[in-house]
Amino acid sequence: MAQTNDIHSATPDVAELPPQAGVSPWQPLSQPVFRLLWIATVVSNIGSWMNDVGVNWTMLTLSADPLSVALVQAASSLPMFLFALPSGVMADIVDRRKYLLFSQLWVFIAAAGLTVLSFTGHVTPPILLIAAFLLSAGAAMSSPPFQAIVPDLVRKEELGPAIALNSLGINISRAIGPALGGLILSFAGPWMVFLLNALSVLGVAWVLYRWKAEPAVQRLPPEHFFSAVRAGLRYVHAAPVLRNVLVRTVAFFVFGSAGWALLPLVARRELNLGPGGYGIMLAFIGVGAICGAVMLPRLRRRFNPDRLMVLSSLMFAITLLALAFVRNFWLLNAFEFFTGFSWIAVLSTLNLGAQRSAAKWVKARALAVYLTVFFGAMTVGSAVWGQLASHYGIPASLCVATVGMLLASTTALRWRLDQDPDLDLDLSNVDSGVPALDIHHDRGPVMVSYEYLIRQEDAHDFVLCMQDMRRVRRRGGAINWSVYEDILQPGIFVETFIVGSWMEHLRQRDRYTMNDQKIQNRLYEFHQQDSLPAVRYLVAPV
Repeated sequence: MAQTNDIHSATPDVAELPPQAGVSPWQPLSQPVFRLLWIATVVSNIGSWMNDVGVNWTMLTLSADPLSVALVQAASSLPMFLFALPSGVMADIVDRRKYLLFSQLWVFIAAAGLTVLSFTGHVTPPILLIAAFLLSAGAAMSSPPFQAIVPDLVRKEELGPAIALNSLGINISRAIGPALGGLILSFAGPWMVFLLNALSVLGVAWVLYRWKAEPAVQRLPPEHFFSAVRAGLRYVHAAPVLRNVLVRTVAFFVFGSAGWALLPLVARRELNLGPGGYGIMLAFIGVGAICGAVMLPRLRRRFNPDRLMVLSSLMFAITLLALAFVRNFWLLNAFEFFTGFSWIAVLSTLNLGAQRSAAKWVKARALAVYLTVFFGAMTVGSAVWGQLASHYGIPASLCVATVGMLLASTTALRWRLDQDPDLDLDLSNVDSGVPALDIHHDRGPVMVSYEYLIRQEDAHDFVLCMQDMRRVRRRGGAINWSVYEDILQPGIFVETFIVGSWMEHLRQRDRYTMNDQKIQNRLYEFHQQDSLPAVRYLVAPV
């Protein structure tokens, strides 16, 4: 599906979704398009992991500088940081099938070009970094829409098992791809690995080409690109649970990136391994990830998300120390097994937090912001650890990363993932209450006001509840919000907010979730009149 593996490790796994009564874990495979796409995706991700081994090993043969090797990881992570949010916006406003086909064509051209350059002996470190960047750019384009099309491929009751199967496929490819890539490197050279990666994309493209998706029914016109970007960022800023997820993401991955950035250097320079041995190390990580995915349902029943994150972070810190000092190949592989185990536990826990804190209308954009932060942290971290390794050595850099990981675990005390456990972000599907007016959709800005009559003894609690409504308005698109009390008529409170246009207000009401409706109903309970609060719509004159 995509060519940067950990992007897809960030999709939910079987541990993250409640079991569906009467639905077999394998039932989504009875849907022909999902089954074919699942198989093609596993093959494509095997090719991606093989390609990662080929790129890392080629860089090791071209340059002994630790910074150059670490920059491979940075070049693979940077496109997700740069392009994930625009891709998430595109996934919400254009034909996802055509957009995905374009992304697969992009990856095929980049992989084929790298194959030709490798076969003819024209690969240099800069070319290798550019190729890694282009391949990852294709993954950045495809990841948000691939996450968003799963509900279109299966029935509603099959959605949980379908996402779990996707995660299983990712971890199967993680276990097979590195070992197979190392084997092919040993016998045929890097160009064959790059060629197989290019060919692996064709299966996904063929399935997407044959798939005829049903056209989506939209009550309102599609958003424009830049207004959709602004709406997504406003939502993230006003979503407390999602902000906590982003803080925890930065805290873990800035230091966790050291394990991935310096692993090739440990394999080549410290253990004197060939490509086959390096592939075996990556395979142990993949097997650990599979075992982690299988055991996560049991672990989640025993530990809440924050405790599971802390335990996984501590386990990863131990594996960083092992990477710094253990020089026995098989003993180090035993530790690398737990690297994969803890890595998948952290990824799935953070992704679950991002998934549950994003409403359906903005899910692709919210997940894209999460992926942007994830890969931004990986990019910055990889460059920093490579620079430190160049000046102070690999063990010292890994020790610093270990201390940082231990300190990062303390973020669980302030930014909790289990905040608002009853959050319900399904669309409310109630009457918007907005009058059907003969007004041009682009007229604006628009000021909306609600007038409440509140008892004096309830005023303090009302204002506190209003803070929740402020976040509701902001998430839906308000660019300004205030609440005022009438000093001449005690008990009269006026809530005002501004949106960019009449269309933006229609979208705002169309995006109301069950949680938003619950907050609004709680406000109405303070209102001391039989009728609903009086509402006014003030539009800037033409």
